[in-house]
Amino acid sequence: AQVQQKMSLETTEGTGINITCSHPKKQIEDFIHFYRQLPGQSPEFLALAARGSKDVPAVAGELWVSQDRSRSALWLGWPRRGDAAVYYCALGP
Repeated sequence: AQVQQKMSLETTEGTGINITCSHPKKQIEDFIHFYRQLPGQSPEFLALAARGSKDVPAVAGELWVSQDRSRSALWLGWPRRGDAAVYYCALGP
């Protein structure tokens, strides 16, 4: 597989959580994309990054990609009940 994620994560409202993604075969030109799919809705783009970190206002969080580009994480700093969703990471241009 190009990317690997945990099947399920849980937290309580207001308790921050890291949604991690592993992508050891990421090419230098690839970006890490994070999406979420709320119940009954289409997937929604959240953010992309190649390396380092950037804010993700849609989830009051941050996307981080390791220096060697093999791992990434979407940090939800203050999750609310409305953030319950399926979160996906993907590699692409």
